[in-house]
Amino acid sequence: MDNFDDAEAFEKDLKNIAMTTLSSKLLLHDREHFAQLAVDAVLRLKGSAEMSYIKIIKKAGGTLGDSFLADGMILEKSISTGCKHKMDNPKVMVANTPMDHDKIKIMGSKVKVDSMAKIADIEEAEKRKMKQKVNKILAHKPDVFINRQLVYNYPEQLLADAGVMVIEHADFDGVERLSAVLGSDIISTFDTPETAVLGSCKLIEEMMIGEDKVIKFSGCQRNEACTVVLRGSGSHILDEAERSLHDAICVLIAAVKNHKTIYGGGNSEMRMSLAVDELAKSMSGKQAIAVEAFAVALRQMPTIIADNAGYDSAELVTNLRSEIVNGNLCAGLNMFEGKVDSMTELGVTECFRVKE
Repeated sequence: MDNFDDAEAFEKDLKNIAMTTLSSKLLLHDREHFAQLAVDAVLRLKGSAEMSYIKIIKKAGGTLGDSFLADGMILEKSISTGCKHKMDNPKVMVANTPMDHDKIKIMGSKVKVDSMAKIADIEEAEKRKMKQKVNKILAHKPDVFINRQLVYNYPEQLLADAGVMVIEHADFDGVERLSAVLGSDIISTFDTPETAVLGSCKLIEEMMIGEDKVIKFSGCQRNEACTVVLRGSGSHILDEAERSLHDAICVLIAAVKNHKTIYGGGNSEMRMSLAVDELAKSMSGKQAIAVEAFAVALRQMPTIIADNAGYDSAELVTNLRSEIVNGNLCAGLNMFEGKVDSMTELGVTECFRVKE
């Protein structure tokens, strides 16, 4: 925020942009709540455009107003049985490796034995291989082991006995995001502990959201990370809220990159249309007809805004054009009352970069 002369005014502009972008299907007080969530999440990025640091998860139950912004990353998994459920300042290993027994994986292969003792020998050999792999992992001295793939009972027991928290089957998206925010490598081989980079955070703990257990990573090394938890009565409402919030976050990220904002409510399109009309007057031939057609096309945006709200678009667009021609350069469509109004007073702004 140090780059901005007036941080409070800039945040207000961002909230106005988010309110404009959010779906009209949301109630007004929900739009205000979601706009603030989107602004807080984007400002945490500190100018970065790394949208993967913002995770949106949906949990049915409660109302949209119960949605909140959680500091850090939330992983929709649970900690393995027998492990600690809370850890301070851990070293975190993020891995993508098979943790089942190293069985022969050639399709159609068969092993013939003539006694049960030899089956036990094969199983023991598999266990020894897995123990060697676990020992290589422990040589890195991690406090938490997060694996994209499943972790079977035997290696899970060995890691838990060594005091390591085990989190298994973190999906690929979760592993990629954790690697980014924790500042760690995604490790597949464990032969070089001296060069492997482990992640870190201040706290890992298991918590409840609704009826589900999740794992929260607080104070990540790259502290821009956050998670928006959406609550709602059903999947359809949550899906609509997610789409709307995602659109708002995308627009806000563009707005943070380019701090210029312009008036919404059809103001910019109408002013551009008038400018193009003036240009057409100075031209002749078929080229002038094409330029005039572009001016008409620009006026379609305020027309569509009015039509979607159920108002008389012909009258509103004509009134808007008249206001701007007469010098009211902040005039736009007020869709709450169905009239031409001041976009400055209503706080209806849009991101210049998105409009461009």
